[in-house]
Amino acid sequence: MNKPTLMSAYSLRFTRSSGNRPTISIEFMESITFTPLEKWLITVTVMLVAIIEVLDITIVNVSLDQMMGAFSANSQEITWVLTAYLVSSAIFMPLTGLLVRHLGCKRLLLINIVGFLIASMLCGASTTLSEIVVFRILQGVFGASLVPIAQYVMRFTFTQAEQGKAMAIWGIGIMVAPVLGPTLGGYITENLNWRWVFYINAPVCVLAFFMALSFIKETPREHQKIDWLGLMWMTIAIGALQIILDQGNNHDWFSSNLIIGLTIVCVLGFIIFLYRGWYKTDHIINLHLFKERHFAISTLILSLYCMGFMGSAMMQPLMLQILYNYPSDVAGNAMAPRGIASAVMMIFAVPLGKFFSSRALMLAGILLTCYGTYMMTLFNLNDDLFALIMPGIIQGLGLGLVMVPISSTAFNYLKPSEISEAAGQFSFGRSLGVSIGISILSTVLSMATQQHWNQLAGYINLANPNFLHWAAAQNLDPHDIHTIKMAANLLGQQSTMIAFLDLYWVSLIMLLLTIPLVFLLKKPIPTSNSSGVH
Repeated sequence: MNKPTLMSAYSLRFTRSSGNRPTISIEFMESITFTPLEKWLITVTVMLVAIIEVLDITIVNVSLDQMMGAFSANSQEITWVLTAYLVSSAIFMPLTGLLVRHLGCKRLLLINIVGFLIASMLCGASTTLSEIVVFRILQGVFGASLVPIAQYVMRFTFTQAEQGKAMAIWGIGIMVAPVLGPTLGGYITENLNWRWVFYINAPVCVLAFFMALSFIKETPREHQKIDWLGLMWMTIAIGALQIILDQGNNHDWFSSNLIIGLTIVCVLGFIIFLYRGWYKTDHIINLHLFKERHFAISTLILSLYCMGFMGSAMMQPLMLQILYNYPSDVAGNAMAPRGIASAVMMIFAVPLGKFFSSRALMLAGILLTCYGTYMMTLFNLNDDLFALIMPGIIQGLGLGLVMVPISSTAFNYLKPSEISEAAGQFSFGRSLGVSIGISILSTVLSMATQQHWNQLAGYINLANPNFLHWAAAQNLDPHDIHTIKMAANLLGQQSTMIAFLDLYWVSLIMLLLTIPLVFLLKKPIPTSNSSGVH
């Protein structure tokens, strides 16, 4: 029979002061016991809230076309539905540790669930583009801390020996959910209405609220002075960076005065923020956590890995729709095997951890992901759906091997009091990596498509014997304008296909950059007492 977990906690004690006035003091309790059933109820609770937050990033993508019609918006304007959420989420995610200390873990979780629910309902009921952008900002504010809190709770619910299993479950939620987002979003778009992309959060939030109310333990509150100036500079820097990443390609990057201005603001904001954060003891973010080598390296590996893996995974449905003419639901379903493979491998990664070091598993996972991405560089327009899905399955297997050890390694050398803040910064690294990856790959796709079109278009002329042979094989008149248009359409397809292959090559390079960083981690992972607090 499994022993209950011991978790450090605090209790409130009522005492009398010298003036016989009642006061409240905080006393340290030795432990809180968790039975196996309680542990899994807590797990289900935090996974629910983590999944709805991460899922909301990608599930909305496939519904943008319907939203454009509903709000009479163009393709550039509608992207603010995504940008608004990403910016507000990116700003508030690093503040998780501060908010946990001020409000308590359980109280913050309940506030965020209710806020996320209300914001989701308002998004679904929006009638104008301005309304949904404002409500998406609110949704990002309340959703930002859900994933870090989930990881924080998991770390202190399971023993040190069970951390691999706990991180596998956490990894399934935060990495598989965005991969499956297009699948669910495609189904909703094809069979229901874009508003249900937001309404679907309601039953999950209600269930998560009552489960959190029942099973999550409260943590002590600490009232400390807030560095409002540091918060201001952090908001300016991260907000400007996120807008640059999300809107840069739409504005042709540095040919736009808006992007140039935001870049100057971003750089200045980060310089001031980082300088204050390093030398000010009560800064809003504890940047000194990155002095711990394993946390810093693990966060960097996760960011680079998400740049390559999540970037290519989120661009593939676009390829299936544009080049292979699959409807949104089929394109979304094609992503499901990648997510399923990830979930299965995360389960197997736990027992594998008994035979192989975290570093070895991480390296094997990255190499598998690299191989799957390399297979994507070999795509062609004659591939069937199975050939397009198979590389994603291999990528998913690699993801499963990476997430479990990296999530454990990142926090193994930190103090218990640092975990909540570290979880926020670790999740921010993941989120930033995804944003940078999508931004870079979107730019590569746009620029490469134009470049390859310019190169290939030169071959459509009567002096080119290959063009004449093609026209003859199709029983077409090479002098006919319709023949030239048909050839131009085919070359447009080929240009876009080659651009996607370039995109996958860039993604592969991003993934290869993580390999040297793995060797900077120590091979053994320390084991501590069974309480899970180290």
